[in-house]
Amino acid sequence: MDILLLIGGLILILLGANGLTDGAASVAMRFRISPMVIGLTIVAFGTSAPELTVSISSALKGSADIAIGNVVGSNLFNTLMIVGCTALVAPIVITRNTLRKEIPLCILSSIVLLICANDVFLNGSKVNVLSTTDGLLLLCFFLIFLGYTFSMASNNTPTGEEEEIRQLPTWKATLYIVGGLAGLIFGGEWFIQGATNIARNMGISESIIGLTLVAGGTSLPELATSIVAALKKNPEIAIGNVIGSNLFNIFFVLGCSASITPLYLAGITNFDLLSLVAAGILLWLFGLFFAKRTITRIEGSILVLSYVAYTAILIYIS
Repeated sequence: MDILLLIGGLILILLGANGLTDGAASVAMRFRISPMVIGLTIVAFGTSAPELTVSISSALKGSADIAIGNVVGSNLFNTLMIVGCTALVAPIVITRNTLRKEIPLCILSSIVLLICANDVFLNGSKVNVLSTTDGLLLLCFFLIFLGYTFSMASNNTPTGEEEEIRQLPTWKATLYIVGGLAGLIFGGEWFIQGATNIARNMGISESIIGLTLVAGGTSLPELATSIVAALKKNPEIAIGNVIGSNLFNIFFVLGCSASITPLYLAGITNFDLLSLVAAGILLWLFGLFFAKRTITRIEGSILVLSYVAYTAILIYIS
């Protein structure tokens, strides 16, 4: 049964990603909104829905390691595995604005999480915890991010790239977006349920489950959406989806979860949080110094291998 949930969830995720990408890109063209903004908002929020569902439900059930590990692991998977795999399919061109603003903001979100989660080191507390105050602070950062995104949309100047986007009737684009989101959410739920059941039957800890299997499962929508977007020659949605999803995960998903109930960190360590910061810096350096703001196939391979190395170390030290 668990195997059937895995396969069925994966099929729904792939179908949903294709529909969501087509619908979102069409909306971007119709309302003269840049694909980057659509990727940072509509697509990012939709593909982050599984993380939001899993983290809040885990927090309410007292499984803080799954709630936090889900977000940290998903963001690592997004930055290293998804960008890496997408670049292997088709090199990703990063705009100057993304390189100067969005990626540094993504790195900042990881640093903010690192600071909020280090009560023992910074305040001499007995335990590390994301408190209600930390959650509200993260939500304030999320509002700032939304304000920036919408100001970018209002100042947007359409480019010729939009002509490559397939134009759909409004009703059809809406149907694609709604149906795509539904496929991503339900497919993600099925995949997570199957993967988690299999992992627990094997006796794996909650923190490892959250950082790897659940994180990978909830990040499958981002992986599918980004690869499909790259194949459709719309790389701005691919990279915007990853960056937007990472910001949604930390500022909104963890912000909501910690605001509802404090999240005590047990199995999530500074190794995981520092790895997240390092992953963002690595992506920024690749875009800044190599191949004229393009994530090449070689750089994509390095990102993928970095994720494999992180997972191997995580399993070794657990």
